[in-house]
Amino acid sequence: MTKLPSWAQSGRSQWEYHGQKRPKFAVKPKEGQESVWDYPRPPKIDPDDREVLVIFANKIIARSTRAIRILETASPPTFYVPPSDVNSKYLKKTTGESQCEWKGEATYWDIIVEDEKVVRGAWSYPKPFQDFYKIKSHLAFYPSKMDCYVNGEHVKPQPGGFYGGWITKEIVGPVKGESDETYL
Repeated sequence: MTKLPSWAQSGRSQWEYHGQKRPKFAVKPKEGQESVWDYPRPPKIDPDDREVLVIFANKIIARSTRAIRILETASPPTFYVPPSDVNSKYLKKTTGESQCEWKGEATYWDIIVEDEKVVRGAWSYPKPFQDFYKIKSHLAFYPSKMDCYVNGEHVKPQPGGFYGGWITKEIVGPVKGESDETYL
């Protein structure tokens, strides 16, 4: 494996919770639910065959039954859609990058439908770290900026502005970004 950059090593070392033991403040999941506090760190790659649908300005931006959920302690799942299931005519690569200590360096995409635009509405990892190669070039979408669905359920966005997790009725928290607390 290639040596991790120092920024990734530093980020990985800061986490207190790793999914091995649910903290006392976490909501206990009911039948058919998942606690974000049971998700592992490093995050888990979880193929999902449910229909994932992303709509903006009455256009289908993405539709897939081959999405990959990334399950990470304290965060609701982020759905990554294969590029072949995304209508690329509505995407335009934009400036800016961000770094994830687990996945690598992300690039961003604007979503453009006629004269409507979502700035940095999606992101992808063109060169993810080796452990996350399965999401290479898959696209994740911000449900706070467009309508996202899982098996027909309208997704609630993860609070906090920056985060891209998808909250469905199966997810219990509290989730990262939900309060003034930062769950590490």
